[in-house]
Amino acid sequence: MDELEEIRKRRMEELKMSAEMPSEPIIITDQNFEETVKKYKVVVIDCWAAWCGPCKMLTPIIEELATEYQGKAVFGKLNTDENPKVPMKHNVMGIPNLLFYVDGVFIDSSVGVVPKESLKEMVDTLLT
Repeated sequence: MDELEEIRKRRMEELKMSAEMPSEPIIITDQNFEETVKKYKVVVIDCWAAWCGPCKMLTPIIEELATEYQGKAVFGKLNTDENPKVPMKHNVMGIPNLLFYVDGVFIDSSVGVVPKESLKEMVDTLLT
């Protein structure tokens, strides 16, 4: 009975964490960056700027995936003009630039507009 109770408790914690995960991209800043990548298991950060045409093309894809992956991964948006420290730390030279984190550890990045299906494959790889 103890083992069953432990499984039930662990599952309830997973469900609670899933419900707390946002269903839309969150705003990432230089100030909340570290806290955010450590808080969630899988985080994808879109480094963008308001003047960037390709960034505007990627925005609806990021928004859709944030909804589709709610409870599994968190998507964030970091304005590189307003928050220069994170892009400098990651040598972001071109935007849009996606930064991928698992358990607070930087895993990979992707520069340019990424098709939705390709981005889903990247995220699914991080979830396994």
